[in-house]
Amino acid sequence: MANVEEQQPAVEPPRGMYPGRVDDKGRVKLPTAFQQYFSDLTDKLGEKKLFVASLDRRIAQIYTLNVWRHNENFFDSYTGDPEVVENVRFNAQDLGAEAEMDVQGRITLAPELRRELGIENQPVRVVFVGPGRVDIYSEAVYAEMREKAARKAKDDVNRLKMVGLK
Repeated sequence: MANVEEQQPAVEPPRGMYPGRVDDKGRVKLPTAFQQYFSDLTDKLGEKKLFVASLDRRIAQIYTLNVWRHNENFFDSYTGDPEVVENVRFNAQDLGAEAEMDVQGRITLAPELRRELGIENQPVRVVFVGPGRVDIYSEAVYAEMREKAARKAKDDVNRLKMVGLK
């Protein structure tokens, strides 16, 4: 199986975490940098569809279809823990749906996903996490992650500086 990075054209990823909102129609409007990233990537890949899901029933993911296909191939070939694969695949299928970004940079999230994550008509945070993937955090998940990261920030930075962080 080819590496996902090898399958994707090099497109400069967005940096930073951005506030957003899921509107009353279930759409999240991506910040401009994210819109450009997905537009460039889907144009180069020749497919406009995305796959929006949640693997853990806490955080939503937006995938390009080629990255999602990689995950499907991984699910099909990984034999280390079939029950884990079954559970993660179930979550993705239960809450996931294909979507397209409209001309205004909005992506419609499935109703089941919005309800499960508590993000219907709510503020969210959008962050790039890897090639062909963006995560959407509810405000509750964002606050939890922020508090955890802040608690250990000084020690974490010092540990990474010791091994090469500049």
